Amino acid sequence: MNYDQLAKDILADVGGADNISSFTNCMTRLRVNVKSVGAVDAAKLKAEKGVMGIVEGQQMQIIVGPGHAQRLRDAFEKISGIKGDATVADDVDYEDVAAATKAGVKSKQNSAFQRGLKHVGNIFIPLIPGFVATGLIAAIANVCKTFWPELVTNPWFLLFAAGGGLLVGALNIVAGYNAAKEFGGSAVIGAIMGALVSSPALAGIAATATTAAQPLEFIIPLVNFTVKLSPNLGGVIGVIFSAFICAMLEKQLRKVVPAVLDLFVVPFVTIILGGILTIFVIMPIASIVMSGLIYVLVDILLNQLGIIGGYVLAASFLPMVMLGIHQAFTPIHTELITSAGFTVLLPIMAMAGAGQVGAAIAVFVKTKDLKLKETAASGLPVGFLGVGEPLIYGVSLPLFWPFVTACLGAGFGGAFIALANTLGNTVGAVAIGPSGLLLIPLIANGQWLWYVGGLVISYVMGFVLTYFFGYNDKLLERLR
Repeated sequence: MNYDQLAKDILADVGGADNISSFTNCMTRLRVNVKSVGAVDAAKLKAEKGVMGIVEGQQMQIIVGPGHAQRLRDAFEKISGIKGDATVADDVDYEDVAAATKAGVKSKQNSAFQRGLKHVGNIFIPLIPGFVATGLIAAIANVCKTFWPELVTNPWFLLFAAGGGLLVGALNIVAGYNAAKEFGGSAVIGAIMGALVSSPALAGIAATATTAAQPLEFIIPLVNFTVKLSPNLGGVIGVIFSAFICAMLEKQLRKVVPAVLDLFVVPFVTIILGGILTIFVIMPIASIVMSGLIYVLVDILLNQLGIIGGYVLAASFLPMVMLGIHQAFTPIHTELITSAGFTVLLPIMAMAGAGQVGAAIAVFVKTKDLKLKETAASGLPVGFLGVGEPLIYGVSLPLFWPFVTACLGAGFGGAFIALANTLGNTVGAVAIGPSGLLLIPLIANGQWLWYVGGLVISYVMGFVLTYFFGYNDKLLERLR
């Protein structure tokens, strides 16, 4: 595949470099933010060889499949002269229908809430390789400790194992850095706000012989209760809001501060005012918000509702992806990993992709359409590895009912994992990013068999529901 040529074609189809405000990428998409949607030749863009489908809007999402994103990003950056992402993949049948289906929720995708979630995604996507790497280090270290417990006294092993916690330990700083860049502020100020949120000084002034018998704690009174300041209060959500406030404050200060004083006054005032707001306003409020979200998702949905909650969470995850609201879970995952060492939500949500795999196998077995068979077969290998977009946009979503039965089938896998949690065999992931079979090494506390069991159940139920209720070749006639 000629990445440079595809980059040139995409650049021309989106209206040239002058029509691009920015662009980024995820594992399978090139996401180009355009100034004028009317200047984009969507039909030509969809027809480019290697483009699997597009999602139209102010952000043109060009689906090209896994394995090529970074290479195409490099080529697109070189051709356009703008920093961006790259992706290449084989062409997929029914891509026009998939894009048309997605266009039905375009207005929701372009809401202020959805745009805010895009910022969240842009903050965390660059961190995923680090989560995967450090998560694997932690997983390997845990396996080694299980089989060779004597290693826990080996300084070289301890040094290796410490690598598993590096990103979690520095998460607030790197998230603040990325958030400040995303919101147009100075990245280093965002990093400083992240360091402030993590500062041990927030635990209180250490007791000494001349002060008090106990540490002096910082207490902030709110309406009907008080909040005791502590390191990481409010988690990464607080860091993101702090970076946003500092970026806005920095922009306003630059409008009034003379250029000769800019270097000294703007960062100093931004850090002082931003720090005060962070400590006394943002951290307490973010703590309440984060605690509420975790209470609803973990304590109520999983702990109290059990298998019902697990079913609902797994079955509803892909519809949330279609609406673009799934990225709201990323800060919650990171907060759970930071506080508990793993997230119990991700393994359940990963069942959604397994249900799609089962549905695609059913379509492959049942259909007589050779092009559809080829599309399903080409997407299955990466689908097993947790990259579901080729199957979603090439098979299940265009046909609609296989998408529904895939989600319903995934719910059974989610219920199975929720059952494991209820029985005390907590299934959690030590990192975010991977899904499917690739998530197995990242399952905490040796509970990977429960996770594999959930995958198998999702495969089987996605297949059964789709084969008997979700697909027949008459759907192809209706699409045509």
